[in-house]
Amino acid sequence: MILIDTSALVSSSRDGNIRSLARLISLIEDGSESLPAIMKELKPHGARVIGITGSPGVGKSTLTSALIKSLREKGHKVGVIAIDPSSPFTQGAVLGDRIRMQDHFLDDDVYIRSMATRGHLGGLAAATPQAIRVLDDAGFDTILVETVGVGQSEVEIVSHADTTLVVLAPGMGDGVQAVKAGLLEIGDIYVVNKADRDGAEVTSRELRNSLALAPQDPEREILLTAADRGMGIEELVAALARHRDYLAASGLLEGRRIDRASLEIEHLASAKLRAQIKGEPLRTLAALVADGKMDSYTAADQLLAEERVK
Repeated sequence: MILIDTSALVSSSRDGNIRSLARLISLIEDGSESLPAIMKELKPHGARVIGITGSPGVGKSTLTSALIKSLREKGHKVGVIAIDPSSPFTQGAVLGDRIRMQDHFLDDDVYIRSMATRGHLGGLAAATPQAIRVLDDAGFDTILVETVGVGQSEVEIVSHADTTLVVLAPGMGDGVQAVKAGLLEIGDIYVVNKADRDGAEVTSRELRNSLALAPQDPEREILLTAADRGMGIEELVAALARHRDYLAASGLLEGRRIDRASLEIEHLASAKLRAQIKGEPLRTLAALVADGKMDSYTAADQLLAEERVK
């Protein structure tokens, strides 16, 4: 086993060493034994986390690239986690998103990382929460998380973002699809991208009518953009700032971050428990349940009791 000086690695990442930052995220993705030590070293700095989700083909990556440009012009240091579908051969990210964001590769204050889903459902990679923490610790004040875009499994992003953008496009039936996919419940801001195409106003109107049936406070904004031309991007950045101010003033920002930390703890605890209970004790109890000699609730209680004794 190779010993890793996690303290030195985190310190180097904080000092702006991109290789150290990339190494940290790679260790997290690979489930390294150093992961607990890495997480203990990280300190939160209050980065704003913006989730970007929507169906394939709506222009999420182009919109993300346009947001990076606008945010950098305003002096923000921007980290991007672009979730790509896994390669069926290597389980690595396909890297399509990074190709579309190549205009920013030479900017030292922009870091773009593609992460593979590796079979994880919900539009994100399993290591996304930890990668967000690494970027926050490294001083990126704005972190954009773009989901994989697989259709109706994108709702997990709301558990990891302060603000969630739902991106739609005209002519794709996205108003109806948003209802089906549960996206009306998760969006803080809705973006009809490719708004220079026919049907943008119709899509916006359909979306507004759908949102009216599920009112929330505050009223959620719907914006029109054509990201490839830069149209509507400044208005979107202003809307993001308004939503951030609203969250901070209402106390919801702190609440969302506590919810996010709670979910992360729950997932880690569940994963550890699953790893611990696998093996002969579980198989023995399963055989009893299968034979009708014990019910599954009693078996579960007994298994947990045995784990507590250890």
